[in-house]
Amino acid sequence: MSSNLSIRMNELGKCYEVYSRPSDRLRQMVLPRLNEWLGRPAHDYCQRFWALKGVSLNVQRGETVGIVGRNGSGKSTLLQLVCGTLMPSVGEVETHGRIGALLELGSGFNPDFTGVENVFLNAAVLGLTREQTAARIEAIAEFAGIGEFIHQPVKTYSSGMMIRLAFAVQAQTEPDILIVDEALAVGDARFQAKCFERLRQLKANGTSILLVTHSSEQIVTHCDRAVLMEDGHMLEIGEPKGVVNRYLDLLFGSDSRRQAELPMASVNAVEAGAGDLFQTRPNANPHEYRWGDGIVEITDFILETDQGSYPSAVESGEALRLSFTVEVLEPIEAPIFGITIKTREGITLYGSNTEKLGVAKANEEFEPGSCVHISFEFVCRLAQGSYFISLGVATREGERIVPHDRRYDAITFDVRQTETFFGLADLNMVSHGLKLEVR
Repeated sequence: MSSNLSIRMNELGKCYEVYSRPSDRLRQMVLPRLNEWLGRPAHDYCQRFWALKGVSLNVQRGETVGIVGRNGSGKSTLLQLVCGTLMPSVGEVETHGRIGALLELGSGFNPDFTGVENVFLNAAVLGLTREQTAARIEAIAEFAGIGEFIHQPVKTYSSGMMIRLAFAVQAQTEPDILIVDEALAVGDARFQAKCFERLRQLKANGTSILLVTHSSEQIVTHCDRAVLMEDGHMLEIGEPKGVVNRYLDLLFGSDSRRQAELPMASVNAVEAGAGDLFQTRPNANPHEYRWGDGIVEITDFILETDQGSYPSAVESGEALRLSFTVEVLEPIEAPIFGITIKTREGITLYGSNTEKLGVAKANEEFEPGSCVHISFEFVCRLAQGSYFISLGVATREGERIVPHDRRYDAITFDVRQTETFFGLADLNMVSHGLKLEVR
């Protein structure tokens, strides 16, 4: 394996044999071999379930790769094969260096041992001597931040305390490969920020990181590449933002269940437009990601300020008006129209829709050939930078949201530099000056 590679997977697969009855397990052990010896046709007494199949992936030193996918897609199986806690049925996986893994909450901990004793136990499994662990114990205890509980049995810990200690051990022992499987979801926001800062330090020192999470923003923010898993196969690999969009397509497609998450002024029926003019507009992003069942189409938009239409840049605090046109191709009832504003890196800053704002009407119907014009107005209190606007049309069927046309990152605009605040957004803070009190 190349010295610059930490992990190499080649056509990796894991198959499980599923038996209807315990006796079938014994038959499967004996009879196939007996039939082969007697020259009889082969017969299996089990069903084979491939949890993972045909996965090939190389991970470079110092690279962070995010893995996303629906539950049951094979993410955890993949990580266990890399760690060596499972053996592959086919293919091979090679790793270079010491592996640290957070696969399951509290895995590797003895519940009757104290936190300190478990630190030494885990560190020994990772290949550290007692002297090396003793030199790190103070830093581990400080990072975990569980106080005197580190001297108490682990069985008395909460789930949050357990993951704090487990992550502290793995991070402070500086593994060559660190694998994190949804473990950070247990910690609070402050601890998560602390963990990701430590992950950045490890990455800078050459540690390769495999991160499994259902948080798409963590994938976009912290990963160099992303992998999308589906039904045990690697469906897509590439730039995190594109992979996350594809993941959202799978997750929130017509068979999904979620509450729509996406500001609103009016909804009016207008005459049909002149086709899809969307990509002819100055602020349109040619690299948008579009999906939905297609019974309606978002065909045009206009972005306005008091200074004019389709601005290349706006001032922070300036009012923006966004209108878009939807052509109806099949009958639709009670549609929900919405928008989301994100940073270039994919961080969601704001989103709303007609349902959340109380504009959508339960009995509103639109016939094929009609056209709907939707208008939004909001004050752009964003910091200097580049931003994307996503548009969407959906309907609700009970608790289920059915997306019809969603244009992710479809519109782009810039905000000019401002000197009145720093961060991502202006909270319109007011200072009332100083008050001098003489004692």
